[in-house]
Amino acid sequence: MRLSREKIVRISHQITDVLVASDDVEFVDDRDTIRQQIVLILTATLREEEKADVEARKRISSQKKEILEGSEEWDVLYRKYYSDELRRMGIAAAPEERQHHHRP
Repeated sequence: MRLSREKIVRISHQITDVLVASDDVEFVDDRDTIRQQIVLILTATLREEEKADVEARKRISSQKKEILEGSEEWDVLYRKYYSDELRRMGIAAAPEERQHHHRP
């Protein structure tokens, strides 16, 4: 997902507002420092997701047979390869892993 710098900053303000309003969160640093860290985290995560997208597309295009983008087969492979890349990067857990780590 590609977001403009402006949208990332807007989201960081919204996240910071939620954290400030929460009784469960106590800030150690000032609000703006926290918000800037949120911007860095969001930007880095989005960059990693873009890399996962590129890698998933490369893997599909390297198949022996041509698989047309938009086809059901392409969509299935893309979801699998994209998920594999995110897991490899430590961004997302496999659905099976999430089910086992579910906390009530």
